[in-house]
Amino acid sequence: MKVITILLSAAVFTWVVSQPYEQPPKKWETIASYYGARYAKKPTASGEPFDPTAFTAAMWDVPFGTSVLVEHNGRSVICKINDRGPNKRFTERGIDLSQASFERLADTRLGLIPVTITILD
Repeated sequence: MKVITILLSAAVFTWVVSQPYEQPPKKWETIASYYGARYAKKPTASGEPFDPTAFTAAMWDVPFGTSVLVEHNGRSVICKINDRGPNKRFTERGIDLSQASFERLADTRLGLIPVTITILD
């Protein structure tokens, strides 16, 4: 029974992340968080291993491989979307940045920062 539950859960998750999604606007403001070394080498939703030193990010509404410009207080970084997140329960957050991406914008001790996101492709 546990095996069936696990297989069913995996199938539902795979179906959910592969569904078409409504495209967000080309540019918008949101809150960014980050994730780091704790998740290193773990698979992302795209299948790539997570690298906290790469300029990547997680978003729900943008296709994998899309480049986005993330700006905060005059600083900017271009990130490739390769994961899904942030957790939908935290609706104020619109993007999870890799640690390297976040560090380009602000000190990680801040945890959350307001950002402007622009879809580049």
